[in-house]
Amino acid sequence: MILAADELFWNNPVFHDRLWEATGETVLMMIFTTLAVAIVGLPLGVLLHATSAKGLTPQAAVYRVLGLIVDFGRSIPFIILMIALIPFTRFVVGSALGWQATVVPLAVGAIPFFARLVQNALREIDAGKIEAVQMMGASKRHITLHVLVREALPAIVGALTVTVVTLIGYTAMAGTIGGGGLGALAIDYGYRRYQSDTMVACIVLLVAFVALVQWAGDTIVKKIDHR
Repeated sequence: MILAADELFWNNPVFHDRLWEATGETVLMMIFTTLAVAIVGLPLGVLLHATSAKGLTPQAAVYRVLGLIVDFGRSIPFIILMIALIPFTRFVVGSALGWQATVVPLAVGAIPFFARLVQNALREIDAGKIEAVQMMGASKRHITLHVLVREALPAIVGALTVTVVTLIGYTAMAGTIGGGGLGALAIDYGYRRYQSDTMVACIVLLVAFVALVQWAGDTIVKKIDHR
């Protein structure tokens, strides 16, 4: 299908408005999902490490249950997770369509992924530092916050950066079932209406988002990493 010049995305102000609207929706999805992932995923990762065999409070049964839940959450493909969570999404936000609804499966899918990365970051902390602080009489809470998390903070920020970059791809995938954002725009106009220039514009913006997030994450890591 060949489009007339006045039908092209670049010549149509309606498409321009829709592009900025879709960009804003993608940004909002990323902001709210990232907040949810950080707020829930970080404590979950700390708890996984604490209850593991080499943690401060080893609890084999608790660790086994948490690990099973996390691994189960990570193993479900995102497109299937979105569909499976439609009833829960409707219960939480009142709809299964739009960027607000997409935040729910995005967060549910990314939290276990980030939690495992946090656990791996904490696992790399030198055991000698922990033992030295323990001999000084520090509490487990103090060791967790001021030794483990503090020492692993650069790796945790790097893990969050990787998670957010992954989420950007998931937001585009959400457009296939009415999730809003640039993914929905690319599907509705770029694919279904054969607007190849619309597709290109969406891809360029998504690539720009990835580059911006990666740059921001790398910059923060360099500033807080004093090793």
